[in-house]
Amino acid sequence: MKQDSLYIVMPAYNEEANIRKVIEQWYPVVDKIGGNSRLVILNDGSKDKTYEEIEKARERCPRLIGINKENEGHGATLLRGYQYAIGEGADYIFQTDSDGQTLPEEFWQLWQKRRQCGLLIGDRRGRQDGLFRVFVTRVLRLVLFAAFGVWVKDANTPFRLMRARQLERVLEKIPDKFNLSNVLMTVIYQKYHLGVYYFPITFRPRQGGKNSINMKRILGIGKQAVIDFGKLRRSI
Repeated sequence: MKQDSLYIVMPAYNEEANIRKVIEQWYPVVDKIGGNSRLVILNDGSKDKTYEEIEKARERCPRLIGINKENEGHGATLLRGYQYAIGEGADYIFQTDSDGQTLPEEFWQLWQKRRQCGLLIGDRRGRQDGLFRVFVTRVLRLVLFAAFGVWVKDANTPFRLMRARQLERVLEKIPDKFNLSNVLMTVIYQKYHLGVYYFPITFRPRQGGKNSINMKRILGIGKQAVIDFGKLRRSI
């Protein structure tokens, strides 16, 4: 029986303070699974030494792939990472972020259930990243219900495992460089009954560096999201 391969897709922007430790935490996952598994970190035009740190880590981590690209934003970077993993023949794709908020030991509960894919996704219970972020998630839930008629518990969790070939079909419905690509992806899995399964996870404060998304940007992204979702409601 063919061994399942896993590609972990991780966007990074100005994560010089975190990226070395995050690699140390997540690289053992792909190393343990083995085969063609890879940790893929996409440097989204960072202005610090994020990519240099990734390159240094590659010397001791042969399953680590660093992709250096111009700044496009989180959503577009994710789409690029997913397409890369699909093109390289990944069986399963897992996505998390590079700020150290998620724990690799909690990944294994998803991996054990990977045959259920669909979308296996973290349920951020007892979140430690601030009340405003929790409020944004709840508002987003209402916006998605109004736009698409689906009730999504937590559409934007950066802790998700997907079967690559099924994800490939889902991505066909997501516009190129769409800013909230993970959100729209969750909606599609839910709306078309492709199987969405939640698993409780820990969600810590960012472990170092400065968050590039402040309140003003969140409000701006939210306003644009309402417009974009309105345009997509008939095609999704």
